[in-house]
Amino acid sequence: MTTLSRPPADPSAPRPHGAAAVRDWLLFGLQDSKGAHPGPGGTIAVHEKKHPWWQVMCLTGVDYFSTLGYQPAIAALAAGVISPLATMVLVAVTLLGALPVYRRVAGESHRGEGSIAMLERLLPRWGGKLFVLVLLGFAATDFMITMTLSAADASAHLIQNPVAPGWLQGQNVPVTLFLLALLAAVFLRGFREAVGVAVVLVVLYLGLNAVVVAATLIQVFAHPLAMDNWWTSLWTSHGNPLMAIAIALLVFPKLALGLSGFETGVAVMPQVRGEENDTEENPAGRIRGTRRMLTTAAVVMSGFLLTTSFITVVLIPEGEFQPGGEANGRALAYLAHEYLGVGFGSIYDVSTIAILWFAGASAMAGLLNLVPRYLPRYGMAPAWAKGVRPLVLVFTLVGFLITFLFKADVDAQGGAYATGVLVLMTSAAVAVTLSARRRRQNKRSFGFGAIAVVFSYTTVANIFERPEGIRIAGVFILGIIAISLLSRVRRSFELHATRVHLDRPALEFMSDTLEGPIAIIAHEPLRTSREAYRRKLASAIEVSHLPLDREALFLEVIVDDSSDFETELQVHGVVRHGYRILEVHGPVVPNTIASVLLHIRDVTGLMPHIYFRWTEGNPVTNLVRFLFLGEGEIAPVTREVLREAVPDVTRRPWVHVG
Repeated sequence: MTTLSRPPADPSAPRPHGAAAVRDWLLFGLQDSKGAHPGPGGTIAVHEKKHPWWQVMCLTGVDYFSTLGYQPAIAALAAGVISPLATMVLVAVTLLGALPVYRRVAGESHRGEGSIAMLERLLPRWGGKLFVLVLLGFAATDFMITMTLSAADASAHLIQNPVAPGWLQGQNVPVTLFLLALLAAVFLRGFREAVGVAVVLVVLYLGLNAVVVAATLIQVFAHPLAMDNWWTSLWTSHGNPLMAIAIALLVFPKLALGLSGFETGVAVMPQVRGEENDTEENPAGRIRGTRRMLTTAAVVMSGFLLTTSFITVVLIPEGEFQPGGEANGRALAYLAHEYLGVGFGSIYDVSTIAILWFAGASAMAGLLNLVPRYLPRYGMAPAWAKGVRPLVLVFTLVGFLITFLFKADVDAQGGAYATGVLVLMTSAAVAVTLSARRRRQNKRSFGFGAIAVVFSYTTVANIFERPEGIRIAGVFILGIIAISLLSRVRRSFELHATRVHLDRPALEFMSDTLEGPIAIIAHEPLRTSREAYRRKLASAIEVSHLPLDREALFLEVIVDDSSDFETELQVHGVVRHGYRILEVHGPVVPNTIASVLLHIRDVTGLMPHIYFRWTEGNPVTNLVRFLFLGEGEIAPVTREVLREAVPDVTRRPWVHVG
């Protein structure tokens, strides 16, 4: 068996300079189509260092835990005195809904593909690809808005700090752009450094929040009048206790921002250190570590959400939560300044600003994991989209554009953020429900189905409450689909094969030809009778002037899934009716033929000659069939693919058409 692979780099070659050096730096890791790049979704070699689960939790936690910077204020503004009840509903959905769903996702999608990969396997061909593109649109909405919203909120905390210089007032957009650029610089430097930064920020931020919660709880119990006033308002504001509970259930979707972080948690699974006996097919240690990471993060966050929703609504006047109020979007910072002094409050602000800024790291990690795994493999992104650094620059520029369009307004972006989060969580719940059903796990399938219903209700309620979120997500979806399809058309004349394998019989077919070109006849795999092969050979001899002294091979391409792009080709040698045939499965006929011809040339050192007959039919129709069905006008397209791949005509396999 032979395998087509890229030649190793020459260590003695001179180092590039100027534009070539910049290009090599940008495209570092691009040569590996399997995703072994320095990004968070990259495949890590065995000898490379991985991280304990709690360190990876800190990376995903910069997004999840940072919502404490604004979640209590959002809850108080949306639900008023019943915000602790609404938060209890949020915590119940987190621990009894999102956590079980993503613990299962971690077990079934342990390479970091997340729930999108689970759903991709359910829909074949173009339907599956388009479905994934829609989900990627929602994922892009979630992750991109996470970056811009968190950076904008960090800017607000910085500017509203009492000791901040006056010239910062009104400079939210420039400050947000600076924070986004700083985040990009971290990922351009390397992903490994991002984990260390995340650990420091999360430990500091959670420690300061614990101090604020403890100090303010003491204040609550030291002033029973404030507690009594809240308790009275809670049970009388809506007529009766049952009505208050009902309102809390209805208000819960407005608090959906507190559910972020789970999809990113499973996306960075490859970074979690497993056990020595882990295998790539069954990394049991990595799965256990990831589940421990998800559970710990959910429990810690739930505790903070419950306590902070309580202390903020009891101790902060209602008017301060309104737009323009000192607690708007920064309730815990308000309490830190009010009860622990300006010094501690400023330290708390610095930690909040830092973790909100770095919350974009979790989102960037998710984007760098998803895009290289899907779009280049579909042919729906340029080849450089496998590289981490070009993607970082692209995502940063998109973040700049979003910041300009929304003027760094946190509230204006909240609807899109919640929509992206909820759609991904709903899709994950549906994926695990279908998985449990396939395995005939009836009780789990019912439980996960109920969770999917809850997330579906929450998603729909959020869309009706804040319809701008689905509009923004729609823009992302349409943009991704349009760019993806244009890229697929543009890359249609590239070689699709990542590797080509020739089995032993296929090699033996060519071993008889010691000199001179190798004659190959392209043949339709649907016509396999003895007469069909005889007529095709006679036609090649008569019309295309195939030399009589050449014993020709037949090459048959069986199209499996024309929506695939990057594939490994397995070429099998078979004998049918006395004729020698090279049989290969591929997504597109012309590109597959071109890849096989080039591999034969490289393996044997002899130039292949391939013989075609002209395809009947309208050229435009044939072009459409080629783009979407992998067939169409085979001969000229094969020649064009070879021309693109091999500029030197003397090194290019010959194409004969008659």
